[in-house]
Order: sequence, then structure tokens, then C-alpha cells
Amino acid sequence: MAVTLSFDSDHETPALRDGETLPGKLAQGEYGARVGVPRILKLLERFNAPSSFFVPAVSALLHEGEVKSYVDAGHEVALHGWIHERNTQLPPEAERDLAFRAMETLENLAGTRPVGIRTPSWDFSPHTLEITRELGLKYDSSLMADDDCYEIVADGEPTGIVELPPEWIRDDLAYFTMDRFTSLRPYTPPRGVLTIWRDEFDAAYADGGIFQLTMHPHCIGHRSRIAVLTELLDHIASHQGVWFATHAQVVDHVLTEAEK
Repeated sequence: MAVTLSFDSDHETPALRDGETLPGKLAQGEYGARVGVPRILKLLERFNAPSSFFVPAVSALLHEGEVKSYVDAGHEVALHGWIHERNTQLPPEAERDLAFRAMETLENLAGTRPVGIRTPSWDFSPHTLEITRELGLKYDSSLMADDDCYEIVADGEPTGIVELPPEWIRDDLAYFTMDRFTSLRPYTPPRGVLTIWRDEFDAAYADGGIFQLTMHPHCIGHRSRIAVLTELLDHIASHQGVWFATHAQVVDHVLTEAEK
């Protein structure tokens, strides 16, 4: 089976997108780059687990050298918008412009052209698929119609774009988000999340399918949460026949198998 870990390196971009420039929110995002990313890279090296980092271009520009550190460690860098914009609320020309600017920025900083995208809103506007195809991307990781990879179909026609589906139950923010001015509050203790994710892995292992996980450095990077990820990876690594792979590697395997 394949285990494909992913990290959305949003850092300060959700706050900046909404025009929030006070130091509190920005510092909370900066934690991801300052503390979370180094912890994550060290952990992934320990388990020899190549992973996928979905990076808003503004995050990449704000934190010099971070994108290159992903590539140098053997990880994938993929698209995640310009400034974590809400792509479903943009006019088509703005969505396209930001996507192409993000592609150019990440390609320049990473030294390699991204082959996949996760939309910042985990959704498609009426124009997202067309833009994705125009960018020449192989895959998306935003839609949730299956446990394993599938091909996106539009108007009854196959598109050639592979979907590697995420899910909110396999996303750290769904459990750990905190906003003092809204109703968003953490509602599951870290060990409770570990139980959910371990059950997800065990079922995927029994099926011989994919276990996909989405995390955020400013969230999973905290001590009590990185401990949970460490314990989960210990559990995963104790199983025979597990392949740690990037999203791009999994998609390449799927495409190769489809050609046979």
C-alpha cells in the first residue's frame, strides 16, 4: 500500500489574504516556518518518508530557502494558490493569473516545475479544471469522491487529470483549529486524533489502498501534535509492504498501471 503524507505550508497567508496584519495572527502562522517545518523535516528524514508540500507562493517568498529545503530533502513541492486565495470566489481571469504566477514562483524557487495542485479552498470554481489543464498538471488533491485515486471526468469525458483525494477527517486543522473571536475551538485531544488516523491507516492497509494525510506545519508542528504524528509513523512503519511516497510518485504509479 502507499502512504502519502502532505503538508500545506500556509504560514501567514490566510491572515494576509484577509488583510490581517496585526502581529498576533501573523506570529501564529510564522510558527509553521520557524518551528514546525524543521521538526517535520527531521521526522520525515527519520522515517525516510518522501512527502508533498503544498505551498502558497507568498509563503515561499516570505521564507527564503524553505521551498529549496523541501526539494533538497527529497520531497515534492506542489501548488497551493498565490496567497491562499478563495479561488471559488474569484473571476476566471484573476484565478488564472494567480495560478500562473504561483506556478512561475514555485518553479523558480524550487528549481523544478510542480506537477500537482491542491486548491486553497479544497474546491473547484467553474474554471479551476480548465486552468489546471492549461498549466499542464498531472493531478489535483482537492476533491473527495473516493478513498483512492480516480480520474476527473468533466461533461462525461475523461480529463487526464488524476485526483488523489484528501478528506477533512484526515486533516489536522479539522481537529485543532483555534480562533478566539469565532466558535472555532479544538474539540478532539491529540490522542483522539491519533486513534482516528490509525484506524484510517489500518483499514487502508487491509484494502491495499492509499493512506493520505494532510497537515499544516503551524498546527501539527506543536509538541503534543508532532508526538502524535511520530507515534502514527511508528505504527505505520511496523507494517510490511508500506511504500512512503509523494503524491506525484503515487500518481505516476497509477498512470503507469493504467497504461498496462
